[in-house]
Amino acid sequence: MISSPAQQAVDAAITSRRSIRAFLPTPVAREDIAAILEVASRAPSGTNTQPWKAYVLTGSARDALCASITAAYRDPDLNRRHQEEYAYYPREWKSPYIDRRRKVGWDLYSLLGLTRDNKEGMAAQHARNFNFFDAPVGMIFTIDRIMEQGSWLDYGMFLQNVMIAARARGLDTCPQAAFTQFHSIIAQQLALPDNEMVVCGMALGVADPSRIENSLVTEREPVAGFATFIGEFADR
Repeated sequence: MISSPAQQAVDAAITSRRSIRAFLPTPVAREDIAAILEVASRAPSGTNTQPWKAYVLTGSARDALCASITAAYRDPDLNRRHQEEYAYYPREWKSPYIDRRRKVGWDLYSLLGLTRDNKEGMAAQHARNFNFFDAPVGMIFTIDRIMEQGSWLDYGMFLQNVMIAARARGLDTCPQAAFTQFHSIIAQQLALPDNEMVVCGMALGVADPSRIENSLVTEREPVAGFATFIGEFADR
């Protein structure tokens, strides 16, 4: 198989994408963010509905949202009052999904020196989500409540495009479902209309290469584990 420079560039952008959990304070230009979103908007969507909407937070606006959510997360009474509007994870776990979930969690905590009995340390690490892991750019993505499951599939392709376009520019990201618990705070701070639901947040910036958590590379199932070839290339 002969690979072209274009193929190599695309493959590199995809395979180098990782969830980065520690960023440098290096600013990201508005022009670069706009270009990333413009490229990402070429994602397919059923009958070209384009169900995505992005809120880009920097500076004091970013800091205010982070402070409000972190305060609610750290206060047990306030935390209990905030619930996700949609179920991101299955309500009943089974293998192999629960095994993968547990492994990536403990792989991360092991790198950070956190043991199972260090609940405070794990909570502190989770709280870093709400500061966008120190990234200078935080993004909140929303969808109109009337949209159904197909539009959420479209949304996933858009989010992937955002992350790949960022990699093509030497930037990194971390998609964050953790923000969905605090949708009411987000709605208030960003003055979201009632018809918009929070899909997720995302950190964007330059990865801090000195931080041990950024050395985590998650495992992936080999193609033979999830693909079945039927017809001319049927498995033998």
